Amino acid sequence: MRGVFSIVVFGSIVNEGYLNSPSESEEFCIYNRNPNACGYGVTVGVLAFLTCLLYLALDVYFPQISSVKDRKKAVLSDIGVSAFWAFLWFVAFCFLANQWQVSEPKDNPLNEGTDAARAAIAFSFFSIFTWAGQAVLAFQRYQIGADSALFSQDYMDPSQDSSMPYAPYVEPSTGPEPTSMGGTYQQPASAFEPEPQGYQSQGY
Repeated sequence: MRGVFSIVVFGSIVNEGYLNSPSESEEFCIYNRNPNACGYGVTVGVLAFLTCLLYLALDVYFPQISSVKDRKKAVLSDIGVSAFWAFLWFVAFCFLANQWQVSEPKDNPLNEGTDAARAAIAFSFFSIFTWAGQAVLAFQRYQIGADSALFSQDYMDPSQDSSMPYAPYVEPSTGPEPTSMGGTYQQPASAFEPEPQGYQSQGY
């Protein structure tokens, strides 16, 4: 979605954003003859598209990243880059819309490229929300990873944690002392105690 919007913006400006005048030999920008407006729109669109390709490749490679630090850096960079691009698209929308409003009709009497100019402005506006939404999703992804201890440097396998609230099982020893049975457990006396062995005299 973000990549498609970027293509629409810079494609519209490159194809129909420059006009020719019969009295001038050089082309001029449709946005109030301001070359900075067209240049900014094309630059932001191209770089945003390349950024989309980069993070698409990162999403594919992300499950193969075994380092916790690298995973954390990847998600944090996604948050920061998405928020940064949302700001750049906001600037692009304001800049192009302002230059379009102050454009003089005499510069384009045939209304050439007006649809493309409006499309670039509209998709610049849409791009603000797509990149801001991606920043929000990346932040939620970071929170989920933090809650599940995925990004914790102190993560330890519970089976190897020495601070467990219960004592580990100890194999009972075979010593003669009852206290050497590996704890305070004592075997209860059986109701079926065997009688002492050997002959006992009985009185008559």
